[in-house]
Amino acid sequence: MIAFIVIGIAGLALLLLSLLVGEIVDLGDGAVSGTTLGVGGVVFGAVGVIVTTNDLPTWLAYVGSLVVALVVMALVQALVKHLRVSEDGVPASLVGVQGTATTAIDPARGEVSLDAVHELERRLAWSDEPIPEGARVVVLEQSGSRVRVQRHYPND
Repeated sequence: MIAFIVIGIAGLALLLLSLLVGEIVDLGDGAVSGTTLGVGGVVFGAVGVIVTTNDLPTWLAYVGSLVVALVVMALVQALVKHLRVSEDGVPASLVGVQGTATTAIDPARGEVSLDAVHELERRLAWSDEPIPEGARVVVLEQSGSRVRVQRHYPND
């Protein structure tokens, strides 16, 4: 049972390290990650301890632990790949999005709240001409997290 506990603890350490620091193990060009190996170690150790605690044969503990760990590792790796593919690598363009000036906006400073679905926060903004607080605006340009806006009139 000690072997299962040691493997489980090592797996937990690898899992926590991979989650906190980043992937420190990446085998086969992303085929197996540190997160996957850590989860596999935890599951292998846990299943082994459960089987041996219930006085089942030792060979069953090793075989069962290995099979369950491999299945869970495959599931975790599939999930990790899916999450990597779905990451927002490219920010969405905000040009043309309308919003409201939450402060007065001038060429040096200002702040807007945009109406886009994915916009949860306010953004720093600037404008070529002064825009009063509460006015409707439209985004002309995006520079990092800041946006250049102009006043938008509903009739336009």
